[in-house]
Amino acid sequence: MVLPRIVVTGPGVLEQLPAIIAELDLPERGLIVCDSNTLQIAGRQVIEYLEIGGHPMEKVEIEGANQQELSRVEDALDDIDFLVGVGGGRPIDLAKQAGFNKNIPFISIPTAASHDGFGSARSSIRQAGRKTSMQAIPPIAVVADTTIISRAPPRLLAAGVGDIVSNQTAVLDWRLSKDGGDYSEYAAALSEMAAKLVEDGIGKVAEGGEDGVRLVVKALISSGVAMSIAGSSRPASGGEHKFSHWLDANSKTPALHGEQCGLGSIVTMYLHGGDWHKIRDTLKTVNAPINAKALGIEEDVVLSAFVNSKEIRPHRLTILDKTEPKVIEEAALATGVIG
Repeated sequence: MVLPRIVVTGPGVLEQLPAIIAELDLPERGLIVCDSNTLQIAGRQVIEYLEIGGHPMEKVEIEGANQQELSRVEDALDDIDFLVGVGGGRPIDLAKQAGFNKNIPFISIPTAASHDGFGSARSSIRQAGRKTSMQAIPPIAVVADTTIISRAPPRLLAAGVGDIVSNQTAVLDWRLSKDGGDYSEYAAALSEMAAKLVEDGIGKVAEGGEDGVRLVVKALISSGVAMSIAGSSRPASGGEHKFSHWLDANSKTPALHGEQCGLGSIVTMYLHGGDWHKIRDTLKTVNAPINAKALGIEEDVVLSAFVNSKEIRPHRLTILDKTEPKVIEEAALATGVIG
């Protein structure tokens, strides 16, 4: 089991970076991975703090999370002792994967709380035009400055809510399959607890202040920890994620990952016979999509994603794999996701 050694969340915690690096006893030279936007949001501060702390920093500005950009990051790692990923998704995915491939420690600094990837052991890298989930390791540290994250567009925080509430249906799918005996009660309980805390505090999250942001950030980190405990993504990835991955591969205009997973979990919770109304109402409170129209994807494409999700990771059994297409369509209509 590999977990982050240090997790720091709260307003202004970026200033603690030199002390965090010292506590981790990391060697001297670092490489920051960012894009042009996250460089302005937090990257320049990160470089300044670390160089004042005696760590010469190199920089790679990426333009996407694909194999070509991954190669660019890896090519810049000569004489580099640690990596820092600054961003909402793509820079962190590239830094995480490059660190894993080259056995270099990686620090995650999220600028948005849109999904649980900033604390997880998996990265999403495009290969041949398709997003591919790749095995990596969790960051050695997560530094989540809620002052910075609370300035991100509200849509990103709402997507983070969608990603975390979908843990509930992921766990139900995991229990359904038992996954060859790899089911972990502890990992499942942690994943479900993280989702419940966000649901119960959704009013605070909807306000958009630092307290609500911190709640979502901590839940997303807990989700990543649950996956590390399980040794797989199963505590936070079930049929709703297969639904999202199908949309990523087949929709002309896919929505945000967390938006798709949240919407997917409405239908999968209905099929499990659970409280899908609570998931829908939680998403609605933060203005996350609760139907195909709000998601910005045609209804027939959304329905196809539910029905054909079995094409994604066919070895991963979920409620969608076990349900007839007609019943899936009925569930999508009954929940108002289509129709």
